[in-house]
Amino acid sequence: MFFEHADGRTTVVPNHPGEDVDGSLLNKIVKHDIQISREEFLKHI
Repeated sequence: MFFEHADGRTTVVPNHPGEDVDGSLLNKIVKHDIQISREEFLKHI
């Protein structure tokens, strides 16, 4: 999944069927890289 920031940066969250992303990595991506709430992230998946 690709997320584009207002300043033009992009963040990619891996999404492979049958594979799990480690919770701590996903938490880091959502909070620090994408900078959105968990609830907002869940709306996109």
